[in-house]
Amino acid sequence: MSAARIGVIGGTGLYAMEDLEVLDECSVETPFGSPSDAYVIGKLGGTEIVFLPRHGRGHRLLPSELNFRANIFGFKELGVTRLISVSAVGSMKEEYSPADVVIPDQFFDRTRQRPATFFGEGVVVHVSMADPTCPVLTACAADALSRLETPTHFGGTYICIEGPQFSTRAESMVYRQWGMDVIGMTNLPEAKLAREAELCFLCLAMVTDWDCWKDDEEAVSADSVFEILARNTKTAQTALRVMVERLDSGHDAGICGCNAALETALVTDLNQVAEARLDALGPLLTRYRP
Repeated sequence: MSAARIGVIGGTGLYAMEDLEVLDECSVETPFGSPSDAYVIGKLGGTEIVFLPRHGRGHRLLPSELNFRANIFGFKELGVTRLISVSAVGSMKEEYSPADVVIPDQFFDRTRQRPATFFGEGVVVHVSMADPTCPVLTACAADALSRLETPTHFGGTYICIEGPQFSTRAESMVYRQWGMDVIGMTNLPEAKLAREAELCFLCLAMVTDWDCWKDDEEAVSADSVFEILARNTKTAQTALRVMVERLDSGHDAGICGCNAALETALVTDLNQVAEARLDALGPLLTRYRP
C-alpha cells in the first residue's frame, strides 16, 4: 500500500464516500488506543486518500467518547500530511443558513473532558495555535466551493462545546454575544492535535440548524439536523472531490509551515527522554530524535 497524503474525517452524515474506489481497509493500533473505526484507503478521482468516519460506521460514538489522539495519530502513521475535517455545525448568525458551508479560521474551546495533546510524560511541547487552519487548504477550498452553487462563508470562529447535549438558550445567546459564528462538538481537539502532528488542517463546516437562539425557528434537535444532512453530504462530497484533485495536481503547493510546527515548539531536550517514550511517540518526533 502506498502512503496516502490526503486524509478526510467524515462527520455526522458522512460515514462513507460514494465516489471513493476502495482499495483497502486498515485497522491501526496507536499508543493512545484504537481509532473510531478502520481507515478506508481508496481513490477519489484517481487520487489516493485515507478516510475515517469520526463517529464510527453506524454513528456509535458520542463526541466525548471519541479517541481524538488515536484518530489523528493513525492518519500520521498512514502518511497523511493534509487533513480535511467535515463537520455538521449550528449557525450562530443570521447570515449563515442551514445547508450553507463555513470555513472557520478560528476556534474557541468550551470542552471539559478532552485529552488534546500527544505530549507530556517527559516531553514538553507548546505549539502555536494562533492560526489553527492551513492557508493552503483554505485557498484550495475557496477554489473548490466557488464552483458550487452552495453559499459559502470564509473565516469566523467555531465554538466547540462538550455535548452531547445541545446548548441551553442562555448559553446560545451568550455565544452570540461573544461573536461566535458556528457551534459544534468535535473540531477543536482535531485542530490542536493536527498541529502537534504537523499536519495541514481545514474544517469544512456544514450548517444544519440555528442552534436555539433564533426565536422564529424551532430549537435544534437530532431530527432537524438529519433533515438537512442529505443535502449537506452531497455538497461535501462534491467539494472534497474537487479539493483532492486540485491538491494532487500540485496547483495548491504553497508554503504554509504546518509541517514544521514542532521546530519552535519542542522544549524538552530529547537526549534526556527515555527511548521507550520516544518510540511510543513514533512518527511525531522522527525528524527531531537525536
